[in-house]
Amino acid sequence: MPPTFTTPTPTLTPTPTPPPATPDQPPGSLITRDGQIQWAGLLIGPGTDYQIADSGLTGWADLPGLDSGDVLRPDQHGAWPGAQWAQARTVTAPVWLLPDQPERAAEVTRAFNAATGVHTGEQWLAVRLHGETLACRARVSQRVVPHDRMYVTRGAAKATVQWICADPRRFSVEERSAVTGLPRPEGGLFWGQDQTRAPGQGLTWPIAWGEPGSTGLLTVFNDGDAPTSPVVEFRGQVSRPSLTRLGDGLRIEYDITLAPSDVLTVDTSAGTVLLNGSTSRLHTATSSSVPEQLFQLPPGESTFAFRADPDAPGAGATAAVTWRGARW
Repeated sequence: MPPTFTTPTPTLTPTPTPPPATPDQPPGSLITRDGQIQWAGLLIGPGTDYQIADSGLTGWADLPGLDSGDVLRPDQHGAWPGAQWAQARTVTAPVWLLPDQPERAAEVTRAFNAATGVHTGEQWLAVRLHGETLACRARVSQRVVPHDRMYVTRGAAKATVQWICADPRRFSVEERSAVTGLPRPEGGLFWGQDQTRAPGQGLTWPIAWGEPGSTGLLTVFNDGDAPTSPVVEFRGQVSRPSLTRLGDGLRIEYDITLAPSDVLTVDTSAGTVLLNGSTSRLHTATSSSVPEQLFQLPPGESTFAFRADPDAPGAGATAAVTWRGARW
């Protein structure tokens, strides 16, 4: 009989399911005392299994490196001063892994490794010092956990973790907002006509001056020392909405008509303009509108005017600005 050849059945190795992404919790929501750091759901510092070494956190309050647009003068000393832009911030923390019992060493190390693993997106890194909590968007760029004699015998290890903050600004954890409607005149007094005035009708004290109007202005306050990037929301019914800073005329304006249920969201940090959270309407920016990423709130108080096409109805239309204070 001729030999029989049996084709081996390939062994299928199941693809491991990746661990779920760490939820991006509100910045500083777990922090309860000074000296604590919150990162990816992990709390580091006093009262935890993770203590900051005596050398402390580095890079957190330092001025980041600067890219300069200076141009050297060809015919004399020095240079023509140009714009300065801050580089990414690098934050480094030496962390002692100190389980209360050696039997918990693997558990404590596993939680630390899970929080400081590789993640594509940025998350909030929050630090509280002297009663003030500030936060940066960051990603882990390096982690070192030595398994030396101390770790083997006692379960303790001096690890090092490093974060890169692409946006070097440190933001307040409280998010603020201000909202206004389109300008609306006051109702004023009703004088009536002699032939239509009812008996007893007239001006009597206290006088009803009419419903108060709206100026269409809103005021925001950035309590930091760095400009911050707000999120602006225009809600319909409105046509050609715009928001203009009164101090210097800086404006964003969009040639679009919004229905009463529509929301146009302008994220000035990401440079996006989305209709109802999904459809890009960046192309509707008018020629008088500045690039979205240049529409920032400087330190201190700023007043903005919400305006729209006066020939289109604007009942119920609003403009809202949401921001966090920013510090270098």
